[in-house]
Amino acid sequence: MKKLLIKPSVLKGDILMPPSKSLSHRAIICASLCGENESIIENIIMSDDIKATISAMEALGAKIGTEAEPNERYKLRVIRDKAFVENAVIFCNESGTTLRLSIPVSLILSAKSEFTGLGRLTERPLDTYYRIFDEQSIKYSNENGKLPLKIEGSLKSSDFIIEGDVSSQFISGLLIVLPLLDEDSKITVINDLESKGYVDLTIDMMRKFGIYIINNDYKDFIIKGNSKYNAVNYQVEADYSQAAFFLAANFLGNDINCLGLNEQSIQGDRKIVDIISEMKNLDSNEFTIDVSQIPDLVPILSVISSLLDNKTVNIVNAKRLRIKESDRLNAISTQLNLLGADLTELEDGIIIRGRKSLEGGKTVNSFNDHRIAMALAIAATRCEREIVLEGYESVKKSYPSFWRDYQALGGHISELNMG
Repeated sequence: MKKLLIKPSVLKGDILMPPSKSLSHRAIICASLCGENESIIENIIMSDDIKATISAMEALGAKIGTEAEPNERYKLRVIRDKAFVENAVIFCNESGTTLRLSIPVSLILSAKSEFTGLGRLTERPLDTYYRIFDEQSIKYSNENGKLPLKIEGSLKSSDFIIEGDVSSQFISGLLIVLPLLDEDSKITVINDLESKGYVDLTIDMMRKFGIYIINNDYKDFIIKGNSKYNAVNYQVEADYSQAAFFLAANFLGNDINCLGLNEQSIQGDRKIVDIISEMKNLDSNEFTIDVSQIPDLVPILSVISSLLDNKTVNIVNAKRLRIKESDRLNAISTQLNLLGADLTELEDGIIIRGRKSLEGGKTVNSFNDHRIAMALAIAATRCEREIVLEGYESVKKSYPSFWRDYQALGGHISELNMG
């Protein structure tokens, strides 16, 4: 495993934020469902997750051309090349979004599909889809509940009942494809829907492509069948999920100007701005953050909470983080504690007792999780001694230029030669 030496430093300067990964996934998939006309999607970065979605849509009959642009951005030209494919083999790498959004797409564009992946993705739960397969007599097989997953059959219009506290990606996946079926459909959500912001992003992206969904307060969704996606030109806006690391760094005493952010964005992780503002104006010694709608912010929220001197922060409703790229509750708790923080890991949350600074002087591990790696990089700016980060290259999943940007801001890093 590769290791990176990170010395304490003050980060300062301007950085152009990468495009939203969540919006990029959705734009590529919607464009791949259009008819003969070409869609143009601008401001794409070729992270591992986005490469996986491009590859998935190509396997399902789309033709996607790439054109290099400044700042390592790309323009995509997307057009439907084949109306239907007999066999699709889809490698999702470690992208849960690619997997869960592509499965319903495969059920309308291919006769047979096989989904493969790497790392913890092979274990990510798909029970919601399996129940639908059973109800609609869609043939499927897996290896003891793990990938590879083989599917044969077609999705049919229906009234779907989906649990809201598992993953919003199941709802997004169905929303994207159900309009293309002949009849109307309905999705009823039982339990409170978590990560509503990601469903909002899906519905808003579909609207840009000419598809309209009726959202009845996230309790049920009405989908009109026999609809059609229309080709568009679309530019992906900057990503608050990635900007959160640098916005949090500013809270910790750094001075970074995050360029390109849309202040009116509907991205759920824009909530980081409000949370930081609340932390700056705390009038009590205890603060609770409900992360049911913003799970991806937990690693960086844990970092800034650990440096709220003499304050206690309770992160609650975070159980789903145990089935991300890593067990994020365990990963961020154990690694920050190694650096001298005071975190207590709970079944569905973390109790964090803030300190003035972190000691550092330890080797920590990203657990091959991009968000853990980036969170620990920001924590290093407030350590008294250097740290060594194992698995730093995991940032390729979402933000390939993170370490170059970190260095450009004045971060002191060097790769350790392990011989």
